[in-house]
Amino acid sequence: MTTPSTPGLARFNALGEQAASAALREACAATAWTRRLLAARPYATDDDLYAASDTATAELTADDLGEAMAGHPPIGRPRPGDPASAREQRGMAGASDALKTEMLELNLAYQERFGHVFLICATGRTGEQMRDALKERIGNAPEREREIVRAELGKINRIRLARLLASAED
Repeated sequence: MTTPSTPGLARFNALGEQAASAALREACAATAWTRRLLAARPYATDDDLYAASDTATAELTADDLGEAMAGHPPIGRPRPGDPASAREQRGMAGASDALKTEMLELNLAYQERFGHVFLICATGRTGEQMRDALKERIGNAPEREREIVRAELGKINRIRLARLLASAED
C-alpha cells in the first residue's frame, strides 16, 4: 500500500538545503544518510522518502553507523532537553529504581563489549522489554549485532521521518 504525499512532504521538499539538512540530522546523526536523502529530493510520496531512508541506512559504513549511534543516548538516560529521546524512551520513565540500575549496568557492559550504545527502537516498548532485548543481544557476535543495530536504526529513522512530516504540516 502506498502512502499518499502529505502536505508535510511538500513543505519538506520546499525547505532550503540547510533547513532540510538540519531537519534530517534531527532524525539521524549520520552525515552520509543525510546527504543521500538530500540528494534525492524532491520526493513524490512519503513512501519514496521512507524507501530512500531504508536504502541509505542499509548502505551506511561501520563509521557511518558509529556516527548515527553517537546521536542516541543510552536507554534509560534520555538527553536533557531532547524531547525525541524522552518521548522514544517513555517506557523507562516509570521504571523502578532497580530496573533503572540494572539497565545502567547492562548498558555499560554492552558498551564495553561492542564499543557503542545499545540501540533499539524503544518506541512502544516497556522498560522490561528493553532490558530483556539488551540481555538477549549482549551475547551476539559483533557482526550479528551490527546488523541488528542497522535494522533498529532504520525503524527509528522511519518513525522520526514520519514525525518530521507530521510536524511540517503544522
